[in-house]
Amino acid sequence: MTLRNSSSVTEFILMALSEQPQLQLPLFLLFLGIYVLTVVGNLGLITLIGLNSSLHTPMYFFLFNLSFIDLCYACVFTPKMLNDFVSENIISYVGCMTQLFFFCFFVNSECYVLVSMAYDRYVAICKPLMYAVTMSPQFCSLLMFGSYVIGFAGAIAHTGSMLRLTFCNSNIIHHYLCEVLPLLQLSCTSTHVNQLVFFIVVGIVISISSISIFISYALILSNILHIPSAEGRSKAFSTCGSHIIAVALFFGSGVFTYLTTSFPGSMDQSKFASVFYTNVVPMLNPLIYSLRNKDVKLALGKTLRRVLF
Repeated sequence: MTLRNSSSVTEFILMALSEQPQLQLPLFLLFLGIYVLTVVGNLGLITLIGLNSSLHTPMYFFLFNLSFIDLCYACVFTPKMLNDFVSENIISYVGCMTQLFFFCFFVNSECYVLVSMAYDRYVAICKPLMYAVTMSPQFCSLLMFGSYVIGFAGAIAHTGSMLRLTFCNSNIIHHYLCEVLPLLQLSCTSTHVNQLVFFIVVGIVISISSISIFISYALILSNILHIPSAEGRSKAFSTCGSHIIAVALFFGSGVFTYLTTSFPGSMDQSKFASVFYTNVVPMLNPLIYSLRNKDVKLALGKTLRRVLF
């Protein structure tokens, strides 16, 4: 994609989470800790799944991709965010558009990866005898390829429509990253097309993802309730628990962020709310799937024994 800038603005100023000098160092250390945990956790989970053949199943294939997206997602803006705490928080026009593209790409892709994981759990619980046939390696790869393609298409739509805008006067983005809505506020040309693209793309992503996941778990719940033994129901629920928590955190925080943005004068609230799904959720996902998962714990123990002894 060729980045064309027809505006007089060649760089933007990103507003940090706090303008108070005494908070810059504590915030830097806090988000540095979150970033280190995010990188170590997701990279560790990716390595663990790759090294252990016992985890080469559809569920962990999807988890591998989720960790990969979270890792890349955090690397898109967190290093720049950390740099802004200790130096000038300036980003070039090209850098801003690039950050916007990859931010949209990974967010959209993660939504559809979570949908694929919900479908995987539906087949595993509701159609266990057909699981090996239905969730074949080819079909799983096709689901992931589709997730990345749709994520790419959404990112192209957002970034392409942003490139047509002209930025004339203000170059202060009231956010710590180049997001769609804060950028639209700076344009000195009409943003009606951009707003339409934003609501169409976001509406499609949220509606398809949420409806698909809701239907999957409604069918799963219906099937679980027909299991006669309490032990069987508990075992079935346990296989879905981590994914339900991950979905609730990601979609809940994301929807809350964009709902707060829609109210006048609420950009600062949105900025703080977005910290949760941009920084905290990618850090929590490896913990959610490892602490609640016996297979991961066993694989981790085997890997550590193999490395240390």
